[in-house]
Amino acid sequence: MRKLVYYIATSINGYIADPTGDTSFFSVHQPILDDLFSRYPETCPQHLREPLGVTASARRFDTVILGRNTHEPALQAGLTSAYPHLRQLVVTHGDLPEDATVEVLSGDLLAEVARLKTERGHDIWLCGGGDVAGQLLPEIDEIQLKVNPITLGDGIPLFRTTSPRAWDLKNTEPLACGVVLMTYTPASQ
Repeated sequence: MRKLVYYIATSINGYIADPTGDTSFFSVHQPILDDLFSRYPETCPQHLREPLGVTASARRFDTVILGRNTHEPALQAGLTSAYPHLRQLVVTHGDLPEDATVEVLSGDLLAEVARLKTERGHDIWLCGGGDVAGQLLPEIDEIQLKVNPITLGDGIPLFRTTSPRAWDLKNTEPLACGVVLMTYTPASQ
């Protein structure tokens, strides 16, 4: 069965963006980009693959799920799809520009993701944001946090939910520029 993996950058105090959705304060230094895209080249947006020299094919994910607000920067940049090399599912109740590589998820999100996990293929990357992650919390099989050495006074949390869930820390790996990759799986019963 495929896994739903929440792979996302965060501040030390658990914010994935500032209150306006800005993420420009997270590390984009070449050493960290090289490390992250060598692990999961498929997580590099299409328009940055050539400039950053990312040529490798998918290693772990063949599908990405993201909320409308996470998808919005691509739309603002004139792109209808940031990840046409992946099956891209955008969670929204609104309209999106026409793009054959983008599917809309607007119904029972938990049921749809549970169904997706039974399909053949690679794992599913949950790209964000906090609202979608909060809704999908019961279906998340792994969390990989790219913890950046910064604190934010306010912002968009990793999860917008009031439902607690326990996790086991499986790995902690220091990366370049003070970033730490932390991997969690659901707590053992």
